[in-house]
Amino acid sequence: MANIVILGAGLGGLPMAYEMKDLARKEDRVIVVSDKDYYHFVPSNPWVAVDWRKREDISVPLEVPLSKRKIDLKVGTVSRVEPEKNQLVFEEGDTLNYDHLIIATGPKLAFDEIEGLGPEGFTESVCHIDHAEPAREKWKQFCEKPGPIVVGAVQMASCFGPAYEFAFIMDADLRKRKIRDQVPMTFVTSEPYIGHLGLGGVGDSKAMLESELRKHHMDWICNAKIEKVEDGLMHVLECDENGEEKKRHELPFNYSMMLPAFTGIDAVKNVEGLVNPRGFILIDDHQCNPTYRNIWGIGVAVAIAPPKATPVPTGVPKTGFMIESMVTATAHNIRARLNGDEEKAKATWNAVCLADMGDTGLAFVAMPQIPPRNVNWMKGGKWVHLAKIAFEKYFLHKIRSGVSEPVYEKMLMKSLGITKLK
Repeated sequence: MANIVILGAGLGGLPMAYEMKDLARKEDRVIVVSDKDYYHFVPSNPWVAVDWRKREDISVPLEVPLSKRKIDLKVGTVSRVEPEKNQLVFEEGDTLNYDHLIIATGPKLAFDEIEGLGPEGFTESVCHIDHAEPAREKWKQFCEKPGPIVVGAVQMASCFGPAYEFAFIMDADLRKRKIRDQVPMTFVTSEPYIGHLGLGGVGDSKAMLESELRKHHMDWICNAKIEKVEDGLMHVLECDENGEEKKRHELPFNYSMMLPAFTGIDAVKNVEGLVNPRGFILIDDHQCNPTYRNIWGIGVAVAIAPPKATPVPTGVPKTGFMIESMVTATAHNIRARLNGDEEKAKATWNAVCLADMGDTGLAFVAMPQIPPRNVNWMKGGKWVHLAKIAFEKYFLHKIRSGVSEPVYEKMLMKSLGITKLK
């Protein structure tokens, strides 16, 4: 019997639990550890922040689907991972031993790296439902007294899509309220150019996103470092292509949402051989840590080097499709280990992203995510907005059903009368 522990119950953690349960032996125990007793669909948070969704629309209590699959749940905050002891230590002092540990926590949000950034400072966040809800209340107040908006992503950010999404979603909501003409909007980003996305661009992303910003009457500043944020005022250093000072901006705002940089969670920081200097899990081609061979990493928690250095530091995003492929590879590799075999499965690391723009949207495919690519494609249209809504419903239904990705796909195909994918 093996204790297989998944640390984290988000976009990677729950699919990991379901798929691991399908592949584990009957005698193995699969345990999910989460600091929350619910799952929430993070990609919907921008909709929550403008009151297009409520918490109950995008969240699922964990106990019901996990117990249905005979997956154990431990709710608590892990204070540290102790690889030498194969043990998790919780804030309350209790411990949990593991034979295999999959770290799927997502990131720690590094608001503290910039003075005045984040919900405890002067900017909003859509990174978590607990941030999106107060952002919604601030949004309602803002709409009563509109003014300038500053939106974007700070230096070392590695997730840029939601910043673009939220900018266009705010624009759409303001137009519905017939107050868009009262709101100057500025997009501020550490990317070297609009549409870089931490990936060196995808297809025509630069031209398409610049065009959309112009159509929606938004100014932008690239190669931007946020020096500090004061109440209603953002101090921005714009850099040149060498990362040197080009121009300083003092941007007034009545409302601001800036995506922060990510780091690894505190429980794994400074564990030599497990993490890089930013606290992300080091993995090999099979999602396994090179030092501690029974620890695996998936999702935003893993370390991926940027394809090319940028004048202002940026990270690499991990999209949902990419995370799903990490999940499948990890589950198969752990089962191989349990069988006494060598792990062979590798994640595809392809990127597929649907970015909502309120009433339209942009979709991109990068295969593989890191250049050079075999597929490098971006398209836009109302169909993307509709596809994002459909995907939200699809993923939440999958989580509520407690069904792993491969099984769920087969169920969908059967219901549609599809016998095989062409």
